[in-house]
Amino acid sequence: MSTRICYMVIATLPTPELRAQYVTWLEDGHVDQVIKGGAHSAMIVALAPDAQGRDRVMTQYVFATRENFDTYVAVHAPALRAEGQRLFGPQMGVTMTREVGEIV
Repeated sequence: MSTRICYMVIATLPTPELRAQYVTWLEDGHVDQVIKGGAHSAMIVALAPDAQGRDRVMTQYVFATRENFDTYVAVHAPALRAEGQRLFGPQMGVTMTREVGEIV
């Protein structure tokens, strides 16, 4: 039996306006591109603010197998991450963290 993979990206955003722009960007194509790259589902989750009161948004993607995830990381992720950094990178005061786990 294949192990499903949960890939989580957490964006910490300095203003509510930037949070709204980020969520719109996710909904207007970024999430669809990750799904085209191998994920079979995705969810955008508003998290509680961090200790400094900054908004946080987590996007979770589920990949059916480790192989699907590894292919996504090698083939599709570089361009998608570059676009995210260009639009919502450190120059905008945004930080991104990533976590990967096996779904049990």
